[in-house]
Amino acid sequence: MENQNTQQNEQHHRSIKSFVLRQGHMTAAQQRAIDENWEKVGVNFQAAHIDLNALFKRNNPKILEIGFGMGVATAQIAQTLPEKDFLAIDVHGPGVGNLCKLIAEQNINNIKVMRHDAVEVVEQMLPENSLDGIHIFFPDPWHKKRHNKRRLIQIPFIEKLLPKLKSKGYIHLATDWEEYATQMLDVLNHFEALQNTAQDYAPTPAYRPETKFEARGKRLGHGVWDLIFTKK
Repeated sequence: MENQNTQQNEQHHRSIKSFVLRQGHMTAAQQRAIDENWEKVGVNFQAAHIDLNALFKRNNPKILEIGFGMGVATAQIAQTLPEKDFLAIDVHGPGVGNLCKLIAEQNINNIKVMRHDAVEVVEQMLPENSLDGIHIFFPDPWHKKRHNKRRLIQIPFIEKLLPKLKSKGYIHLATDWEEYATQMLDVLNHFEALQNTAQDYAPTPAYRPETKFEARGKRLGHGVWDLIFTKK
């Protein structure tokens, strides 16, 4: 039985993914933005640690963003916080193209973009104690109960993230699904190394703009919940 449980746990760890592949139409402008700007703003996956300070050519706070959608909020946050550097990861081609386009149009210098599974990036590319913050805004809620196990914010994934976060670094999550917010709160409360900055859910920080997902949720009558925990 012990061997069976170990195998099941290992299988669960291997099955964590930060994304679900969906078909999406890449516009000519989005593809052109990738082709013309990737050498400057893109980061290719490698199965070895990277030096984030060398990547951004400065020793400033580093923020990991997982799942940036079309990149509009990411671009706004980076411009609001120019003293911080952002490694933004997504697998959705049109979103990657759109963020590359925004970076070029708005002359943003503190974002690097990756198109890869964020779980593999966290596991293989990010050194321990290399991040000052982690942003995961509106991950897929998988709202049907039978699909809840596919959610990104679960204990095994946070276990992978925590060693990469510096002491006093933070994790900022946001969702417009109340049941997922409850799960997120339970997951983060599980870790003694994390401390909630609020009694439960935090006020939305000024740096996080309203995303299209948030606006959609509000139109549907959903609330929005932010969670901000710091590493002790």
